Amino acid sequence: MAQPQEKPDSVTDTLRRATAFHQCGQLAEAETLYRQTLTSQPRNFDALHLFGVLMHQRGHSAEALALIGEALKTNARSAAAYSNQAIVLTAMGRPADALESYACAIAVKPDYAEAHNSRGNLLVKLDRAADALASYEQALAAQPNYIDALINRATVLGLLGRDVEAGDAYARALAADPNRVELWIALGHLLDRTHRHGDALKCFDRALTLTPDAPEIHGDRGRILRSLKRFDEAVAAYDHALALKSGYVEAVVGRGNVFFEMRAFAEALTEYDRAVAMRPDFAQGHNNRGNALRELARPTEALACFDRAVELQDGYTEAFNNRGNALLELNRPADALADYDKALAGKPDFSFALVNRGNALRYLHRYDEAIDSFDRAVAIEPELAEAHWNKALLCLSIGDYERGLPGYEWRWRRAGEAAPRNFAQPQWTGEDLRGKTILLHAEQGFGDSIQMLRYLPLIRAQGASVVLELPDALMPLLGEIAVPLFARGAVLPPFDVHCPLMSLPLAFGTRVGTIPAAVPYLHVDEDRREKWQTRLPRGDALRVGLVWSGKPTHKNDHNRSVPLALLRPLLAAPGFEFVSLQREYRDSDLAELGLYPGLLRLESELADFADTAAAIQQCDLVIAVDTAVAHLAGALAKPLWVLLPAVLDWRWMLERDDSPWYPTARLFRQPQIGDWDSVMARLGEALASFAAKRQTPA
Repeated sequence: MAQPQEKPDSVTDTLRRATAFHQCGQLAEAETLYRQTLTSQPRNFDALHLFGVLMHQRGHSAEALALIGEALKTNARSAAAYSNQAIVLTAMGRPADALESYACAIAVKPDYAEAHNSRGNLLVKLDRAADALASYEQALAAQPNYIDALINRATVLGLLGRDVEAGDAYARALAADPNRVELWIALGHLLDRTHRHGDALKCFDRALTLTPDAPEIHGDRGRILRSLKRFDEAVAAYDHALALKSGYVEAVVGRGNVFFEMRAFAEALTEYDRAVAMRPDFAQGHNNRGNALRELARPTEALACFDRAVELQDGYTEAFNNRGNALLELNRPADALADYDKALAGKPDFSFALVNRGNALRYLHRYDEAIDSFDRAVAIEPELAEAHWNKALLCLSIGDYERGLPGYEWRWRRAGEAAPRNFAQPQWTGEDLRGKTILLHAEQGFGDSIQMLRYLPLIRAQGASVVLELPDALMPLLGEIAVPLFARGAVLPPFDVHCPLMSLPLAFGTRVGTIPAAVPYLHVDEDRREKWQTRLPRGDALRVGLVWSGKPTHKNDHNRSVPLALLRPLLAAPGFEFVSLQREYRDSDLAELGLYPGLLRLESELADFADTAAAIQQCDLVIAVDTAVAHLAGALAKPLWVLLPAVLDWRWMLERDDSPWYPTARLFRQPQIGDWDSVMARLGEALASFAAKRQTPA
């Protein structure tokens, strides 16, 4: 028996009640009434359309699409139905059809702001940001204070890199609704990204007035305060976030990042350990933990962290870059290069990865490609000091001082490096010095200062008065020099211009062929000479001064220093007396030292560099790794053999066994990274030849 049909008024009432339930979120009750309406009126447009919307809300997209399609057959002039059809099509992964449906909606109703806005959202997902921007602007042309479109327009401007316009757009949105917390957060993120950290902090502070117990906003404040180097406040902000949300692992990592920025790497590692214990699959925690381990000179453990990070997160470009850094420290440049290329595949404008890639290519002796990689980084980020600096080091290494010396000036702008001296007087760059007083001041290591003191006679020859500022440790070495000496921090006399010692080669326009290499340019005073002649009287054996390791804190010390055990064959050579010129020993060498009772140790007697210089004068030969003692021996014109790693400092240049800086030097280079054995073999042969020549009558 056929069911009786509802009267029209009854159908209208049923649909009205269905809509009311729908609006209140009572979807089951609404569905029952929509079905009841369609039983009575199968072609009822509103029932078909709204039931389709409901089915989409319940996750039944196919049924939703069919219902809305039937509705549009009944009324093909419904912009809302086309718009909702587009929403369903988007959810079904049919973006092209969805865009066509939005186009139909807009054709029916050109000023349909919601459709323009939704179309923009879809275009953003399709990586068509410029087209999305046009859609948002059309939405705002139809409805100028449409807050969602205002927010979306600001966001897409940021995606397009139009940060100034994005900031203005967020300000416009905030003028429309100053109590939208997500707007303050989004503007804060934009300002943070554009390095306006103080303004960003104000945004997050304003957001907290609206939602004071939001842990994520406290976390954002912590990040900004770290950027502002307000470290105690940053830790407090992260602690507040964790008090609100104990499992907030990002805040734990943020705490670690603060300690990392403070160079408190052990404390940072503790926080990162805590983060990965809380969430073992947290890729960022493993990545940051690896960075702390690298700074603690534990590259093997760091590599395992980066391995885990890239395993957990596909395309983790930062982790690939950091993994490359660990591999480079482990002297695996080819593997490092592969990781830098992976990082760049995911992020082609990753300027730091290009710099690191250049360094890996440098270690692989692919110098032209390395320079190209540095240049690509500069093209992306023209003010990136690390790119200019590393290119300069390579150019200096290959003898291209024309490009290398100007690039070396970028050292002042490198992160973590000492700032240039804030003198009122200008830096001297080669101008006429007649009648002027110039302050020359040290800036880097002891060896660097010793190397550059060769320029003093050239400065004085220009008619200048010289004031020299040096570290305390070098002062006794220059006791007889005829210029006023001042320790760092002392009150300086008046001067007209100044020049850091390491900038002198640039000021003089030095090229490899014009390096001032007249030696000796340092001398031992008579009192020290007599003291050490008594301490080290001449005998029949040839005396060799040894330095096999430098300060462990030197960034390349793991490459430049040699374990004492490798010198065993050398120390057994007959006819030689060996003297240690080191003032410090590594724990790993202390036990080895006991095996060589004939190795004379002087560390308790070397009070300063003047004592070291006098002891060097009593030697026939100095064999040293790349340390200040090597520079000192060269400056004293003592026969000098320098043991060099494959990864070496720029001043020793490449592929030569002599030095244009020190005429008495002979260079013994590793042929491959880590290969000290072949260096020791050549050194033994050279030592035998040296003895034979000294024993042959003239």
